[in-house]
Amino acid sequence: MTSIQEPSFRESVDMMFNRAVALMDLPPGLEEKIRVCNATYTVRFGVRLRGQIQTFTGYRSVHSEHMEPVKGGIRYALGVNQDEVEALAALMTFKCALVETPFGGSKGGLCIDPREYEEHELELITRRFAYELAKRDLINPSQNVPAPDMGTGEREMAWIADQYRRMNTTDINANACVTGKPAHAGGIQGRVEATGRGVQYALREFFRDPRDMAKAGLNGTLEGKRVIVQGLGNVGYHAAKFLQAEDGAIITGIIERDGALFNPNGLDVEAVKAWIVKNGGVAEFPDARHKTDGASVLEEECDILIPAALEGVINLSNADRIKAPLIIEAANGPVTAGADEVLRDRGTVIIPDMYANAGGVTVSYFEWVKNLSHIRFGRMQRRQEEARHQLIVDELERLDNYLGDAWSLRPDFKDRYLRGADELELVRSGLDDTMRAAYQSMREVWHSRDDVTDLRTAAYIVSIERVSRSYREKGL
Repeated sequence: MTSIQEPSFRESVDMMFNRAVALMDLPPGLEEKIRVCNATYTVRFGVRLRGQIQTFTGYRSVHSEHMEPVKGGIRYALGVNQDEVEALAALMTFKCALVETPFGGSKGGLCIDPREYEEHELELITRRFAYELAKRDLINPSQNVPAPDMGTGEREMAWIADQYRRMNTTDINANACVTGKPAHAGGIQGRVEATGRGVQYALREFFRDPRDMAKAGLNGTLEGKRVIVQGLGNVGYHAAKFLQAEDGAIITGIIERDGALFNPNGLDVEAVKAWIVKNGGVAEFPDARHKTDGASVLEEECDILIPAALEGVINLSNADRIKAPLIIEAANGPVTAGADEVLRDRGTVIIPDMYANAGGVTVSYFEWVKNLSHIRFGRMQRRQEEARHQLIVDELERLDNYLGDAWSLRPDFKDRYLRGADELELVRSGLDDTMRAAYQSMREVWHSRDDVTDLRTAAYIVSIERVSRSYREKGL
């Protein structure tokens, strides 16, 4: 339970914004323009379900239109409220600016527990919500482009896209009205894994710089690092899976709704995920210690802590017991402003949410570009790349034959080199480049200024400066 002394999520975002702008030289009017939310639309609509009309409340908030369209997910959760949606919209503004995607910030939400409804009922609700937003241009390829968030996924995005097309039958760019769609319905390869993959790329970039590792008291590489993941949903699962399978990290703890699993020797992420899908939780999973009080596992010894599900899980009530020297915020707002101060004073390094979970909006940008260009990435150049590579391979093979046993090609070289990049490989390459460049912009501020002692403040400074530059260029 969060302490009553804690500021709300929205207040936390404002406090972190204030901390950054205090270190910047912005005109007061421009500072206020960047801070405030431009508009929030509240909709209450009825859907006939189970023999009666049920009324639902939804929101779509636009924080900043310094660039358009604005971008941000739609979440389905009972806790959705205007303050939360506006805070998330603000984070989207700064997130998009940090990773240099050409969007303003937006967010949407519907007060609903999706687990209480059958699939056909959810479709009716989603389509009506989409209709209410689209008729006010709060879903539009050139003005406002939603994406999945907590409680939504590819299925809901496909319904929204279809509803928009039904309302705009002559819009050739209708598919670009929403991102996160299934790959066969206008989506893009790699979107489902994107946020978790971005967390992996963020950690890789952190471990490339000895100065960063020294700040957290870490060294070496990701291999062998002990990792605890809170939330094995889409983001937490993919982050844990890639870190374990590709980087050799040891996943020692996994925290879920019904408790947590802990094994200092490591958990098999795929096996745990399969168990959760089959049994609805982690209880009775073999080969691990089960703790009913899942939150207590946040306090176990580890090298990297990944809160990947809920806001405010690290707060004033537990911050002083968090032992991880490095926290990467895969969820939005998992560390409250109060806890952030406690951890900063202790020297804990926090890779902030606005950067750490930006993989989703980055690949959403790629999907939006794909929809507007009406062509799959790699389609034009892949075979031409292979033909060019074939010329080099032919020459190497001729040299191989000439030199005989003195020199030879590795057995797998030809197949690996000849294969042109497909859409998934291009998406991963673009995401890796984006996450590296964004981290480097934060790192430069973090290490070059004595008054910036943490990555979150550095991220806000970079983002706010880019938003302010955009407004200035518009003539504000």
